[in-house]
Amino acid sequence: MKIDNNQLLRFTTAGSVDDGKSTLIGRLLYDSKSIFEDQLDAIEATSKRRGHEGVDLALFTDGLKDEREQGITIDVAYRYFTTPKRKFIIADTPGHIQYTRNMVTGASTANAAIILIDARHGVIEQTKRHSFIASLLQIPHILVCVNKMDLVDYSEDRFNQIVEDFEEISSKMLIKDVRYIPISALNGDNVVNRSQNMDWYQGSPLLHILETLHISSDINKVDARFPVQTVLRPQNGEFRDYRGYAGRVASGIYRPGQEIVVLPSGFTSTIKSIDTFKGSIEEAYAPMSVSITLEDDIDIGRGDMIVKKNNLPETTQDLDVMLCWFNNQPAKPRAKYTIQHTSNVQKAIIKEVVYKMDINTYERNKDDKELRMNDICRVKIRTTKPLMTDAYRVNRTTGSIILIDEGTNETVAAGMIV
Repeated sequence: MKIDNNQLLRFTTAGSVDDGKSTLIGRLLYDSKSIFEDQLDAIEATSKRRGHEGVDLALFTDGLKDEREQGITIDVAYRYFTTPKRKFIIADTPGHIQYTRNMVTGASTANAAIILIDARHGVIEQTKRHSFIASLLQIPHILVCVNKMDLVDYSEDRFNQIVEDFEEISSKMLIKDVRYIPISALNGDNVVNRSQNMDWYQGSPLLHILETLHISSDINKVDARFPVQTVLRPQNGEFRDYRGYAGRVASGIYRPGQEIVVLPSGFTSTIKSIDTFKGSIEEAYAPMSVSITLEDDIDIGRGDMIVKKNNLPETTQDLDVMLCWFNNQPAKPRAKYTIQHTSNVQKAIIKEVVYKMDINTYERNKDDKELRMNDICRVKIRTTKPLMTDAYRVNRTTGSIILIDEGTNETVAAGMIV
């Protein structure tokens, strides 16, 4: 299988407090030589000042002052690194219960999730919580890293027991691809290099799996969805009569000559050209940003969607949504919010809270209807104008929404359309 050298893989890390997420990322950056010398010097000096032997790898990701002082991750920390085979963006998400909303934010665009499990403690409540969120967000690939294997004498039996326990909980969720890797982030076993201490493990080290993970088929290439962000009218020189509809392809494939429908108006036309900054192209697919021109002059604006004639999204004002509440203030009953769906911004109200999820037991609570911070619940939302939507499991872009408080302009919730 050929890997595109420019292909970008986004992955998130999740796990309980002190499972070693930041240390694992530090090890990946350190062993793949993705750290600047001045960064390394500063962290070596900090490690020495604190009396650590060697480099404290966790300091590579803990960017906030409070994080360094407390030795924990609070906010989502994004890190970028490149190997000869692939580019990576890491979202290091917090392990604490009160930062569940941060994990939802960090994992929403991920191709893969690394779930860390402490080999001494095994599968715990936080493991179940993070696995549930990864399942809810339809992250295609789950890499279960059983960390701190050095503290259980690199025991194969302990590793197999944890795999068995995780299989039991993952069988209740919509998780497609799960892989298990025994590691020691502190010592570097099976992170970038194969471990000499676990010759019973026949799989690849973590970095090799990340470099070769097949993610091209994760993109929906069937349902053509192009939310329009803006209309380009240069009106100068050779582009005097140019009218292009610019945006990012959410899914599907677009080519000149295809018949299309513009929603919500329902007008039809044919694609005349697909243009980029470097010139015209013969094919556009997710997640490319392009400008589409049509054979006919149609009134199209921001929030409209260009789709194929024989494959339409659902156009509706009533949404059934799994919602994660982000805000410190509870949701107000039937209060008005601004809803953003792709490039479409409308007004909306939460009509009904159907149930709240207990993400430790996976039980549905139909009695408690108040939405507080970090709650995940199923709600019914009504919008002032129709939105062009797909189910989140079919299309993560056209199946997701955010709610914004009209008074403060804060994002108060994110949701997945059921």
